[in-house]
Amino acid sequence: MNGDTIDKTSLRQIARDRRRAFVSTLDPLAHRLAFKVLPSPLARRIADARVVALYMGLDDEAPAQRLAHQLSAMGKTVALPRVLDRLGSMDFLRWQPDDILLPGPFRTSHPEPGDGPVTPDVIIAPLVGFDRALNRLGQGGGYYDRAFARFPDALRIGIAWSVQEQDAVPADPWDLPLHMVLTEVELIEGPLT
Repeated sequence: MNGDTIDKTSLRQIARDRRRAFVSTLDPLAHRLAFKVLPSPLARRIADARVVALYMGLDDEAPAQRLAHQLSAMGKTVALPRVLDRLGSMDFLRWQPDDILLPGPFRTSHPEPGDGPVTPDVIIAPLVGFDRALNRLGQGGGYYDRAFARFPDALRIGIAWSVQEQDAVPADPWDLPLHMVLTEVELIEGPLT
């Protein structure tokens, strides 16, 4: 287990460095247009979803929040995560793209609590790395792993820059693979569930 931890830590650093280098050389127009539109296969896959959880991309993360306008136009309720504690707990709060966000831990931001947490049908998650088996390498805090376990029926989608793909991401027994990964160049789909 200690070897896996070191391995994941090394993979995270390599993936962050590759992502940072890639984004720094990306054409500004290409960056602004990336992740603004859901590919048709993804739109069809989430057609019956009511609540779609996004995240606010930080630094050079893939900017999932750019999908909010299209999701709202499709009649979806958009939600953002709210970090509840440093133990890996979070919930999801309803959000409109023009709503003011409150500061949270770890440089996160979240909507006003409003009517309280919502239950996502789709969780669009940030990631540091992924592989073709749809294993996800996260930041290491376990927040999304816990959310996936808490909402097992939610469709799990990762968003990343294509350069974040790895040959293999080590998966622990409790890790749930993603159903899909969306990059700026392709939609990688797992088997239908």
